Amino acid sequence: MMEQKITDYLKDIDRVIQKGRFKDNWDSLSQYELPKWYRDAKFGIFIHWGVYAVPAFGNEWYPRNMYIQGSKEYEHHIQTYGNHKDFGYKDFIPMFKAEQFNPDEWAELFKNAGAKYVMPVAEHHDGFQMYKSDFSRFNAYEMGPERDIVGELGSALEKRNIPLSTSSHRIEHWFFMGHGKEFASDINEPLERGDFYWPAMPEPKHHDLHSPSPSKAFLEDWLIRTCEIVDRYRPKIMWFDWWIQHQSVKPYLKKFAAYYYNRADEWGIDVAINYKHDAFMFGTAVIDIERGQFAEQKPYFWQTDTSVAKNSWCYTENNDYKTANELICDLVDIVSKNGSLLLNIGPKADGTIPDEDKEILLKIGDWLNVNGEAIYHSQVWRKFGEGPTEVQEGQFTDEKSKQFTAEDIRFTVNGSYLYATVLNYPEDGKVNIQSLAEQDASKLPHFHGLIKDVAVLGFDEKPNWERTADGLKVTTNHVKSEMPVTIKILID
Repeated sequence: MMEQKITDYLKDIDRVIQKGRFKDNWDSLSQYELPKWYRDAKFGIFIHWGVYAVPAFGNEWYPRNMYIQGSKEYEHHIQTYGNHKDFGYKDFIPMFKAEQFNPDEWAELFKNAGAKYVMPVAEHHDGFQMYKSDFSRFNAYEMGPERDIVGELGSALEKRNIPLSTSSHRIEHWFFMGHGKEFASDINEPLERGDFYWPAMPEPKHHDLHSPSPSKAFLEDWLIRTCEIVDRYRPKIMWFDWWIQHQSVKPYLKKFAAYYYNRADEWGIDVAINYKHDAFMFGTAVIDIERGQFAEQKPYFWQTDTSVAKNSWCYTENNDYKTANELICDLVDIVSKNGSLLLNIGPKADGTIPDEDKEILLKIGDWLNVNGEAIYHSQVWRKFGEGPTEVQEGQFTDEKSKQFTAEDIRFTVNGSYLYATVLNYPEDGKVNIQSLAEQDASKLPHFHGLIKDVAVLGFDEKPNWERTADGLKVTTNHVKSEMPVTIKILID
């Protein structure tokens, strides 16, 4: 019965591709156009929440690491829960009750944080679906919370006009539980399609794109699960982790993209796909950088995904949190370079959001309430900024805090205004914006526009300002802030 259901769904996928304008090849997928709403949004919330929140130890890779002999998770598991054969990862599912999960409270918090899209993880590497599914009983609707987490949150977000997005990390499940077969554990049970741990294959090297290919059955399973998310929830963005770039996944990835884009056409919605590295042909989806960013402005739209905690994407009992100021500086820097920030939080197993996460989000929301016009709907200026602090380029570069100075300024444009956000506002209130220095009109490409007025967002004080050959000099007497301060400049 299940096999027939899978066969029928695969046929439906092919029919949608055959009749739609997008086909499963890069030439056709290159018709894709970035949605305006996404370019305008600039700031979204990622949510890593699942069974791994129960042990709340290490990070969201606990289900993999607890089966690696000698790892801290392996030792912790034995000491806390006992032998892996008697208590495996699946035995956390009944403990994942989400008894205090209130989707309206979550959605209201995200609204107050200033988020313009929200992305719960639909399925992480562990293989537990956080939504109602026809293709596996190991999902939150039938087990654990016995609630359609993604669906309920989506409804709460819709009431607040916040687009629902989703992520799938399913492809990595091919190998994620494989270490459990190396010793006597519950993963040594016979594994068949539909089982929670299936297929638990040997883990390849992290960036090995030519390792033994996932089976046809697993790749078809990935495709139908991912298309099911699209059909059931109509997410505005679909986010994928790194292993979709494996050579064997590419045909299925193209099928998914064609299906998703065609369904979006049918429904009259504008959608996007996030990918890492070179999994997609450039221009057919939106590139995403994990825990890092670009050092320079880009002519194309991109996204950073990072977390409020440095050590984990999910809730753990010893999360090492970033400050709201650090994250706001990152947001400003990213937006000035044509990017968007997707910021992750990790709820507890009971469905509550930790106080630390809430505090960070609300501080960001307070800042955006004042400075949002420099962020939302903004566009890049002729340069992203100025100042001595260099932002390290690449993924996994956000562990070290950036020490911005009063000379570090980031630019955006919105309508008639140029916004210069000072990442570390000086105590003496004296700012010099060198990029706006008075220049000889023959010296291109310097700025030669007429500055008509200058204001500081969030402060009533009228600043003194003067444009000289050294820069636009702005002086305030009463502007004090530990957060970035935005100078609003009217240009004629």
